[in-house]
Amino acid sequence: MALTLGIETSCDETSVAVVQDGRKVLSNVIHSQVDLHKDFGGVVPELAARDHLERLPSLLDLALDNANIKPSDLDLIAVTRGPGLAGCLLVGVGVGEGLAAAWSKPLTGVNHLWGHTYAAMLAQPDLQPPLLGLVVSGAHSDLVRMPEHGRFEVIGRTRDDAAGEAFDKAARMLGLGYPGGPALDRLARTGDPKRRPLPRPSLEGLEYSFSGLKTALLYRLRDLGGSLTEQDRADLAAAFEHSVVESLLEKLDQALTASQSQEGVVCGGVAANTLLRKRSEEVVAGRARLTMPPLDLCTDNAAMIAAAGYSTSPLAGEVGRSPGGAFRPAVVDPSLSW
Repeated sequence: MALTLGIETSCDETSVAVVQDGRKVLSNVIHSQVDLHKDFGGVVPELAARDHLERLPSLLDLALDNANIKPSDLDLIAVTRGPGLAGCLLVGVGVGEGLAAAWSKPLTGVNHLWGHTYAAMLAQPDLQPPLLGLVVSGAHSDLVRMPEHGRFEVIGRTRDDAAGEAFDKAARMLGLGYPGGPALDRLARTGDPKRRPLPRPSLEGLEYSFSGLKTALLYRLRDLGGSLTEQDRADLAAAFEHSVVESLLEKLDQALTASQSQEGVVCGGVAANTLLRKRSEEVVAGRARLTMPPLDLCTDNAAMIAAAGYSTSPLAGEVGRSPGGAFRPAVVDPSLSW
């Protein structure tokens, strides 16, 4: 049995978790900074970094207490090393390095996007590569192949905005505040996308683009002007959501057909969207097994970082451990992109 401590501070969630053997969550403590940033309409990087620094000590104690373990019981520390906000990442990495040195534990840096994929393995313990993944978040919309642990191949991605970013900007246009994605999801449930249809972005191959869709929404709102009703807002929210989701799944459908993968994963913060979860099941049904993390593992969390850190470390292969206190990425190519 191997225990991994995970630390996640890439953006506006501070999280610490303990995961057993890369698959069983013993604790996963998450602090959201939504209240800190809502008056600004988005994340303020310096405020986020300061809050991470203030919250981490108490969250660390709580995660260990909830898992009923001591630092000496740990076998590995895994920390998000990117992508993310530079100041926020520095806080997490600094704390991870300090703990590794103080406790004489090996430390590994984890790509945040890999973590989202490993969140699916926490939801489905028998899930193993090879698999095909759709990773959708506030900053990323990527189609990836994972032929083996610790190896990812990007086969399609957005040319401009990510799906989550598009949702946030559409929510702002509709006056829904921050965070925009969940608010747009709620409003869309009361709307009809057919009453105020918007175009569906479509590019050749497996690439995405959502900038034109944002412009279409902006023009539609301008044309309605003072005649915009609450039902119009709901219908436009539903239409925007429908266009984004169908665009995402059109490419996933193409990738599944080409790869004939038996395992499909939809993950990342946008995987919490109600319509995306429903339509993903319909698109993948009968062709592959679909795994989507539960809602608490879709958004940024340390359990997924611990799972990824363990699964790409020597511990998973039982071939030994890195020297305590050394910052050693668990993969040969620790790219901050993919």
